[in-house]
Amino acid sequence: MRIERQATSVREAQGSLHTLGLAAICFGFFMVILDTSVVNVALPAMQHDLHGSLAGLQWVVNGYTLTFASLLLSAGTFGDRLGHKRAFLMGYCLFTGASLLCSLASSLNTLIAARVLQGVGPALLVPSSLALISHGVQNPGQRARAVGIWAGSSGIGLAGGPVIGGMLVDMLGWRSIFLLNVPLGLLALALTMRFVSETSRTTTLKRDLWGQVCVIVALATLTYTLIEGRSQGWISPQIVGMFVLCIGATGGFLLIEMRHSTPMLPLQLFSAAVFNMPLLVGGILNFGLYGVLFVLSLFFQDIYHYPAALAGVALLPITVATGCTALLSGRITARLGTRRPMIGGLAASGLGTILLLLGETGNTIVVLLAGEIMLGLGCGMTVPAMTTAILNTVPRNQVGVASALLNASRQVGGVLGVAILGSILGSLSERNAFLAGMHSALLLVTLLFLLSSGAVSLIYPAE
Repeated sequence: MRIERQATSVREAQGSLHTLGLAAICFGFFMVILDTSVVNVALPAMQHDLHGSLAGLQWVVNGYTLTFASLLLSAGTFGDRLGHKRAFLMGYCLFTGASLLCSLASSLNTLIAARVLQGVGPALLVPSSLALISHGVQNPGQRARAVGIWAGSSGIGLAGGPVIGGMLVDMLGWRSIFLLNVPLGLLALALTMRFVSETSRTTTLKRDLWGQVCVIVALATLTYTLIEGRSQGWISPQIVGMFVLCIGATGGFLLIEMRHSTPMLPLQLFSAAVFNMPLLVGGILNFGLYGVLFVLSLFFQDIYHYPAALAGVALLPITVATGCTALLSGRITARLGTRRPMIGGLAASGLGTILLLLGETGNTIVVLLAGEIMLGLGCGMTVPAMTTAILNTVPRNQVGVASALLNASRQVGGVLGVAILGSILGSLSERNAFLAGMHSALLLVTLLFLLSSGAVSLIYPAE
């Protein structure tokens, strides 16, 4: 039955996007973020069961986000070539199948390998989800509201993940958090096939294989350097060699993109601050959010000795505030534009991490709670604004690569946040060393949030 209510549908190029079509698109992003937040509270259980180290836990988180970030740019152009609905469905299938493999892992290395494979699915799914929304929305105000719903769905996943994951870990073990994705993935596949229509395809794009290889090498070596540098020594031959390889791969990537006839990253996109600033904001936002969630998950379980379910509840203020605010921020962005929500959201996030810093130092749970809420409010306010800003600056035929670039920036920020903040932390078995490292990590995040808020106010053009 076709639903034509204006309040519950958005316009598509050739008609209207069914309400359940929008729900299916947003459900994909929900699953991706749910998996990220679910895994955080399961880390101590994985460490105990599989006898892992802190570096191993970082790889469990970053193996997923590293693949996700590395393939996003190619996935965006892949969706443009194949059709974004097809790419979206392929992403669902890969994510669901790899989740099953994660649940069957018998060692930490096997789990990391399955997480790497799992990250391929979101790389296809996320940029196509934004492209499908952009394809179906002509009016900028309606687009901002649809993006707000899209961002809010991720907030719901972020909010529900710690609690759902904590309960599953305590009752059924950590493997159950991955098995959860299987029935959810099958439901999402059915909704997408039934209610989402295909986009037009661009057949003139050439594959940028060597550019993709350079991206994978650059991000993988940088992540390895940041995670393993502390244990192997920052000036050891292996770490120095990896860092040099990272620099060489980055330079090679830029050279290839300059010379390629249809690069996966058109460098001319970076000619305007109106495009560059949201990318920077996205990277910094995920650096802080993913890094803080990683640190607080370990803090509540290894320092406060909370069980997994209670640790999930303790993280709930961040995640609920992020999801609820993202739903409202779409409407605020449609009314006020993108600049002011970005400035205010980043400033609020900085204030939140200041409160976390004070709460951690003074061992005051009330201040920690206030800090979590403020951080969540700031992140939820920022995401729809920066996403809408990106979509409004590019022509329709470049929406796929633009949305992929924004999500790549965010995922790289998340990878670096977990890697860098994890390397700053002290030993999990030494309370004072861990708390000293946590203090430094929160201070770094605070500075980045406040500096980026100031940069947007000074550089980003007024609307």
